[in-house]
This record gives sequence, C-alpha cells and structure tokens, in this order.
Amino acid sequence: MKYSINLLLFILLTVTGFSQTFQQPPTGPGSATYTHDSVTVFDYAQKQDGYWIFEPTAPKPEKADVIVFLHGYGGYNPMIYGQWIKHLVRQGNVIIYPRYQKNMTIPRPKKFSPNVVTAIQGAITQLQKDQHVQPILEDLCMVGHSYGGTIAADLSVNWKNYKIPEPKGVFLCAPGTGPFKAGKLDSYEAMPKALNLLIFLNEKDYVVGDELGLKIFETAIHTPNRNLLKQYKDSENNIGAGHNESYCVDLDFDSGVRNYTTKRALRISKTNAVDYYGYWKLFDALLTCTRTGKDCDTAFGNTLQQRSLGLLQGNKLLELEVKIPAERPLLSVK
Repeated sequence: MKYSINLLLFILLTVTGFSQTFQQPPTGPGSATYTHDSVTVFDYAQKQDGYWIFEPTAPKPEKADVIVFLHGYGGYNPMIYGQWIKHLVRQGNVIIYPRYQKNMTIPRPKKFSPNVVTAIQGAITQLQKDQHVQPILEDLCMVGHSYGGTIAADLSVNWKNYKIPEPKGVFLCAPGTGPFKAGKLDSYEAMPKALNLLIFLNEKDYVVGDELGLKIFETAIHTPNRNLLKQYKDSENNIGAGHNESYCVDLDFDSGVRNYTTKRALRISKTNAVDYYGYWKLFDALLTCTRTGKDCDTAFGNTLQQRSLGLLQGNKLLELEVKIPAERPLLSVK
C-alpha cells in the first residue's frame, strides 16, 4: 500500500509539474493582468433560447464592453470554456453565453441561429436594467467554437436581418457543423467590410475539418482584415491539435448538465500554451485592436507575435501557420 501511494504521488507530482510549466504571457494579450477579482453569474438559461450573463465584480464597473460567447454542439454548460470565460470577464468584459439547445437532439440545427438571436436580444434587455453592469454595444465582439463558430459567421453576415448589434470583431475557433448542413451559408461575401476576423483551425480536427473555415476565409472578400490560422500537433511538447483544444474546464461555472459533450470535456480538457498563447492571446489582441487600435500586430499580419505559442522550459514551441489575404494558399491546409 505504501508503494502504491508513493507511486501515485510521484505520478501526480510529475503531471502537475509538467502542466505548471505552461504559463500565461507575463504581460499583454493573454496575460493575467486582471482589473477585477471575481465574476458574478446570472442564469437565465432555463429555456433552449435562454442565456447566461457573466459580469466583472470586485470592483463592479458601471459599464463594460460585451462579448457573445457561442459554445459548440452540446456545450450548453459554461464550465466547458470556464477558464477562458473567467479570464475575459476579469479583464472587464461582460459575456453573454447563449444556450441554443434544449438537449443533444432538440431543436434541429436550423433553429440554432434564431435561438441565439433571441438569447442576445433578451440578454441585452436584461443588461440594461439597473442591477447589471451596463452594456457597451458599439464594439460588440463574438467568439464561437465549432457549431458556435458557424453561428457567429451567420450572425456576422445577417446581423441586420436578425436585429442585433453589428459585430465588430469575430473569432471563429474550428468552425463547422459535422454531419449537419444547417447554419452554413453559400458565401460570406456579405460580411461587414470593417469586421476584424480571425479563423483558427487545428491540424488534427477530425470532427469538422477545415472546410467551413477555409470557405469563410476565401469568400469574405470584402472583409480585408481577416486572417486564417492553423495550429499543428507538437508531439515533442505533448501539445495536441484536435477539434476541442479550446476546452478549458472550470467547475466554478458548472450548470450541472452531464451529456456527451460535458463528459468529454471533463475527460480531455487541459489548459496549455494553445490556450494562453493561442486562443486567449489572439482574442485578447482582437478585442483591443477592435476597440482601441492597439495590439493589432499581435492579432493580425503573420507577425512573430501572432504566430508564437511561447516557450516550454526555454524551448520554442511549434508556431501557428498564418494565411493573410492575397497570399498563396497554404499547402498544408486541405
């Protein structure tokens, strides 16, 4: 028994020690330079077109910019992306997290975008009440993973028809629909000209692949400030490149739902350099670039700041691959 305990402790210490070597950037986009110490959660998500609101507190600001965070298929438990949500809110953002599904089979995907629109409209109305941090909507930004990325792209094109604020910055993480077709557009040519758009793909995405991300990038021809990024598996440093790399579970935001998606997230989620220097850094930079014009060289342009995934024990991690408009297609993106 003593041997087993010691072996278990050795394994735990080894795994913990390895995971602790992945650190957030010391400053700038992706870093832990927070202006708020806590997050207040408001649950209006009982219906399939409901939503959660996450607000910064300690101190509570009078007003704050708004982010719409769109989960992947079955991801209507905010804990799945909880660490990322906490990171964004503690920076001073209000997050609207729509729930667009009742369960894994209801409704059909053609209802996803309408349900998200209802949730956004309801959340904005709720936020404008006195007890909430007042929403700043002029620079509304969106982030969407998987089916959430598909919905975010749809909303970016059709925001006027949907009667929601115009998205000014959008981050699409592994966008796609798997075996479904609903939500995908024939073309994304009507995306706003002034939209700041990042599309993030993963080499080993066997769930939705690259198809939709490439289509959005290639057809959004009137949106010049768009970049396509691809992340590759880094076996030497134990970094995968699957469809769900953006998972970063935080039980502080657990709604109690246990379905296939949440169980998978609990099993595979890990927070590493792809989060800190990939998703978190890039979206932070996209937000700042959209709102103030700063950090644009981290969000866009195929710069070292954009491509870098940081260091591990002094060794440079495998960089992201970036495509910008008017460049030749990436040979590795199929």
